[in-house]
Amino acid sequence: MDLIDKLNELATRIHRQKDTVLTEEAAKTAFVLPFLQALGYDVFNPSEVIPELTADHGVKKGEKVDYAIRQGDRIVILIECKSIGTTLSTKCAGQLFRYFAVTEAKFGVLTDGIRYIFFSDLENENKMDDRPFFEFNLFQFNENQVDELKKFTKSSFDLDTIISTASNLKYHKALLAEIKTEFESPSDDLIRMLTSRVYQGRITQQVRDQFADLCYKAMRDYVREQVNDRLKSALETESIAEAPIVEKAGKPASDNEIETTPEEWEAYRIIQAIGAELVETEKITIRDAKSYCAILFEDNNRRPICRLYFGKTKISAGIFLPEGEENCPLEKVSTLYQHKDMIKAAIQQYL
Repeated sequence: MDLIDKLNELATRIHRQKDTVLTEEAAKTAFVLPFLQALGYDVFNPSEVIPELTADHGVKKGEKVDYAIRQGDRIVILIECKSIGTTLSTKCAGQLFRYFAVTEAKFGVLTDGIRYIFFSDLENENKMDDRPFFEFNLFQFNENQVDELKKFTKSSFDLDTIISTASNLKYHKALLAEIKTEFESPSDDLIRMLTSRVYQGRITQQVRDQFADLCYKAMRDYVREQVNDRLKSALETESIAEAPIVEKAGKPASDNEIETTPEEWEAYRIIQAIGAELVETEKITIRDAKSYCAILFEDNNRRPICRLYFGKTKISAGIFLPEGEENCPLEKVSTLYQHKDMIKAAIQQYL
């Protein structure tokens, strides 16, 4: 079983059990240990996954880190666990900071069993950074994040490889946060920079105030134009009448007595149009079957977006959210637009 399949299976189980797992110890047993097991570590071997590692610090004696992972003769990862739902702030990482300083580990992980926040010492050696370089959320992850997580598996762990990419990961995340902030509320530096490129006069406070609103609107309109262009591209694709016959298991639809109806094609185009806000429309594909019509991400049946159940008297769509399939009765095909947010969430989980 691939790592992504193991993680999906674990995420499903956590969704089902999280309301009954109320303590830190329960989260460690039910969620954290299975996560480490998915990464290939022998959680029943105390010389590989060490529970309650003593990490004395200065005058503090008897301090213990929840888990330490050993590769060969070296401790490489420290893991501090909190109860599920805990806000994993820098304050929560205080113990991890202390543990990090007195061990040879290069990575510290703070987790509540769902979120795993990875730290290292990229700025000052042997001193854990204030900001993490990577975060993995079992309830919301994509293939790129799984590829990064694979570097921490037992079979792939290579200290030099991880360190060489950790810095880029850390600053990429920080830049995304800064860009998001600028879009939501342009800073004075950005306003002045953009204003100076289009306005020839002196930038007084009055001019600055005028352009603050103009910059915000221009940035918002740019994003809207990009979304509209992708929607237009989706709607200008081949018409329903010109759509190719769907193939199943390598055979023409007619050989399998499967006929994709005009209503199913219409629903497919609507889902493509909604998804165009997030991805290229060609990544949203259709695959028909006898009992339902599947809309998939990248034509991968392990990445379902929704299933269309179009009977003679009732029609509905099963939308695949991270927590499972949500059945949505439809009055007519265009009612799919009322479920736009759920459809986008179904696509977003694969990004």
